[in-house]
Amino acid sequence: MADKSSKNPKNAASRRTAHGLRSWIRRVGALFALYAKMDFAWLLRDTKTALIVIAAESISQIAGITGVFLIAWRFDGIGNMDRYEVLLLLGYATLLQGVYNFFFNGGNTGHLSRRIGRGQLEHMMIQPVPLGVQLVTDGFLPVSGNGGLIAGIVVTAVAVRHIGLAVTPAWLLLFAGQLLAGLAVLVGMLYLGSVAAFYQPVAAEEITSDIYNTAVRLSAFPLSDLSRGGQTLLLTAIPAGLLAWFPTLVLLGRPPLGLTAAFPFLFASVLALLTGVLMKKGWLHYAREGSARYSDVGHRR
Repeated sequence: MADKSSKNPKNAASRRTAHGLRSWIRRVGALFALYAKMDFAWLLRDTKTALIVIAAESISQIAGITGVFLIAWRFDGIGNMDRYEVLLLLGYATLLQGVYNFFFNGGNTGHLSRRIGRGQLEHMMIQPVPLGVQLVTDGFLPVSGNGGLIAGIVVTAVAVRHIGLAVTPAWLLLFAGQLLAGLAVLVGMLYLGSVAAFYQPVAAEEITSDIYNTAVRLSAFPLSDLSRGGQTLLLTAIPAGLLAWFPTLVLLGRPPLGLTAAFPFLFASVLALLTGVLMKKGWLHYAREGSARYSDVGHRR
C-alpha cells in the first residue's frame, strides 16, 4: 500500500525544501574546498613570500589600532571602558574585519558595486552556479586572507586574559553570535550601498569602498562618551557601533542604551529585508537600461 504521507502536499514540499537545502550545502562545501585548494597553492608556490605577506598583514592590522589603545593606556581608559576593555573592543573590531576578509575579500564579493559597475554581474548570471552560491563562496580566502583574522584573535585573547573574563561555552556562543550579526550588518551595508551601482554604474562603482572604510574606522572607537543621540545614530542610521562597540559591551555584560543583546540580529534582519527589496528593484532597472560601461557591440569603453 502506498504511503499516504507521500501524497500529502505539505510533506512533499517539506521534502523538496530539505533536498534543496542539502544540495545547497553540498555545493557550497565543494566550492569552499576548491577555493581553499587554490588559495593553498599560493602558499606552496612561494612559501616564504606568502608567510611574509600574512605576517605583514597581521602587523598592519595591529598597528592600525595602536593609536586608540595608547590613548586608552595614557588616560586609563576611554569613557566607561578601562584600557583592557578598550583593547577588547579593538581586538573584536580587528577580528570582524579579519572574518570579512576571510570570506568576502576575494573577487569583490563584498564590494558588489564593483561587479555591478563593471558589468561583471552578467557574467555571474550565465554561470552554472546559483548567484547566491557564488556570492557566498567566491570571496573565500582561507590562506591569503587570514592575516587580519590572526591579529584579531591574538589581540582579543590578550584583552580577555587581562580583563579576567570567564570564557564559558555560553560566552563563546554569545561571542560567535555577535560576530555573525556584526558580519551580517557590515555585508548588508555594503550590499545596500551597491544598489546605487544599478542606476549609476560608473559613478557608484567604488561606493562600497567608502562605506567599508568609514564603517571599519568608526568601529575602532569607543562610543561611550558620545551623547545618547550620537550613540543612537551610530547604532541605526550609520550602524558602525554594531560592528564592535555594542557587541563588546554585550560581552562585558552591560549592553548600552538599555538594549537587548539580540538588537544586532534584529537590525541585521531588517537590513537584509530592505536590501533584498531594493536590490531586486535595482536589478530590474539595470536589466532594462543596461550599463553605460559597455558599447553596443559589448566592449567596455
